Parts: sequence; structure tokens; C-alpha cells
Amino acid sequence: MAIDFSKVPSPCYVLDGDLLRENLRLINRVRQESGAEIILAFKAFAMWSAFPIVREFNFRSTASSLSEARLAFEELGGMAHTFSPAYTEGEFKTIMECSSHITFNSLTQYEHFHNQIALADHPISLGLRVNPEFSVVETDLYNPCTPGSRLGIMVSQLPSQLPADIEGLHVHCLCESSAEDLEGLMNQMGEKFAHWIKQVKWVNFGGGHLMTRKGYDVERLIRIIKQFREKWNVDVILEPGSAFGWDTGVLVSDVVDIVENCGIKTAILNVSFACHMPDCLEMPYKPRIRGAHHEPVEGLPTYRMGGNSCLSGDFVGDWSFDQPLKIGDKIIFEDMIHYTIVKTTMFNGITHPALAISDQKHGLRVLRKFGYEDYKSRMG
Repeated sequence: MAIDFSKVPSPCYVLDGDLLRENLRLINRVRQESGAEIILAFKAFAMWSAFPIVREFNFRSTASSLSEARLAFEELGGMAHTFSPAYTEGEFKTIMECSSHITFNSLTQYEHFHNQIALADHPISLGLRVNPEFSVVETDLYNPCTPGSRLGIMVSQLPSQLPADIEGLHVHCLCESSAEDLEGLMNQMGEKFAHWIKQVKWVNFGGGHLMTRKGYDVERLIRIIKQFREKWNVDVILEPGSAFGWDTGVLVSDVVDIVENCGIKTAILNVSFACHMPDCLEMPYKPRIRGAHHEPVEGLPTYRMGGNSCLSGDFVGDWSFDQPLKIGDKIIFEDMIHYTIVKTTMFNGITHPALAISDQKHGLRVLRKFGYEDYKSRMG
């Protein structure tokens, strides 16, 4: 739906609920036609005010911490598939209460905690995370298969016979990847882990399956999942996050100043890349701005976008505009719902953007505004 941005507080993340439903419909189709269990990864999308929309399609979730497991249980209304690099004694009991599946990152963690599963008041399926030594991810920060990775058990470290209570293998090494990339991972798993796949009931291929991105080969995804399930007689689980929130909303900001240094004009905004769009600096990547030319155009007004933190590197650029920018202009960053919201910080005490949802049924709803007390309550 068309959003009247004059009614949106600035800064603000705005989720388009109708676009979220479109993504959910496609993911649900893949789930139904492939037979895979597809669950929402909270690490990429945990906007619980939108969970009523997610529940329309009966999706479950994956969690990587006590807080995410509780959010699944308390707000999404179901038990989580939980994985953590390191469970702790003080949290494990509650994690069990909120989880249908628990995956261990090491045999040491498994040995330490698996006997406690008998104390749970419901069945919990146990798995081990393995390292396939395969990845197409070029940025090491997002690559769990770099040499020396702390994530997953190497094939050389697995016992020939898995413990009797291990029912699954979990592997995660993709990031905004294609169906072809998943097929490569499946082939690698079949070659390196065939002996152990035959001993389990399910294989979880983690996240990174960006099936809602334009151009993604959905038919191939469905086909290779069915082939893997039939060949190995196991259930297949996928836990994408970005695919759920992909291109479903924006970050609205204002130009508050324009400065120039060595011929470079910077539009300083009331948001921060470091605080509110950290992946732009970490990946790094250059986001799309509504109405702007993504690459500089000779002869047009061109600006770097600068954040409002004191970090000197809090900027990304450059974009060209058909008209010169002026103080008070709206700068709308596209595709800012997945990962962005869950990774924000309050560094410098900078005001966190508000949260809003807009759809045909309810119109624009501002869910939450942040202020001084939110910052102060985190500091002590």
C-alpha cells in the first residue's frame, strides 16, 4: 500500500504488513510443495508486533538464545528450534521449557547438558551442529566455515556411531544465497557426512536461503529439497530470516544538515549507519534510497549520507538526486526490516528510530517510540 510518509515520525522503521504477507505466501508454498519444515530465524526478524501476521501461516521459529526462545514461546505461541554456541547452566532449564529441538555446537556441550533433557516435561529432539567445510560467503564476518571457526563439529571429530539420543544434524554456512548454493551444500553433506546422515531423522540446513529475492530459483529449491528428503529418508529443515523480512519495509529519516569537505557534500541525517544500519558498515553494502540514483550521475547533485553518531566512519556514499537536497528532506532507505532492527544499538545515546506497521486493513500504526529512559535503563 502507499504510505503517507508525512504522517510517519522521523526517524522510524516502517514495516509494510501486506508485503510481509506476500513473502509468507511464497515461503508457505515452498514449505507445502517441498515437504520441508521452514521456520523463522529471530536473529533476522524478531518484530513481535508483526507475529499475528506470521501466525496466519502457522510458522514456527528458530532461536539462538534464551531471550529468543522465550519470545518464540510467549509471543509466537510455539516452541523453538534452539541452537546456541554455548548454553549456560543458569539458562538451560528455561531454554528446555521453550524448545522442541535443541542443537549442540560441540560434543562437550552435548555431554554436559544432554542428561538434563530427561527432566523436560515434553519431548525434545536433539541435534549436533557440524561444520561442512563449505561456503560461498565471501565476507569472513558472516562465514561460519572459515579456518579455525568456533561453529560446528568437524567431520574428523565425530564418533563413528552418534549418541543414541541424537536425532539430527544442523549445518549453517549460507548467507543471502541461491538455490544453487544450497544444492552445492547438499552435495557436500552427502559426500562428507553420508555415514552420519543415515543415523539421524532430520537435517537442518540453517539459514541464508533468500527465496523471496527477485530472480531466486524457487522451483529448483523445491526440487532439490524433495530429492534430498527422498534420497536420505530424512526430514529437511530450513531456518531463513532475511527471506521473511526481505524488502518489506523502510527506514525513514530526515536531512538535518549538509556539510562540504574537499568537494564532497555530506547530508547528515537523524539516523546512524553505525547504530541503526550496522550491516551497511559490516558487510559492507550500499542501501537503496527511494528516489535517488544508486550510483553518482555526472551533472546531478551528489551527496554522501552521514550518520549522526560521533564515529568518524559513520557514513556511506554516494548517491545522486534530481534536485539538490535541503534540510528537512526525507531520506527513505529501502529494505531495512530484516537484520537491521535486531542489530541496532544506542551508542552515543542517539535516539532509536520508532517502530511502525502499515497495511491495507489497519492503516499506519506507530507501535513504539524510544527516548531517554530506554537509553538510561540499559546503562545501569
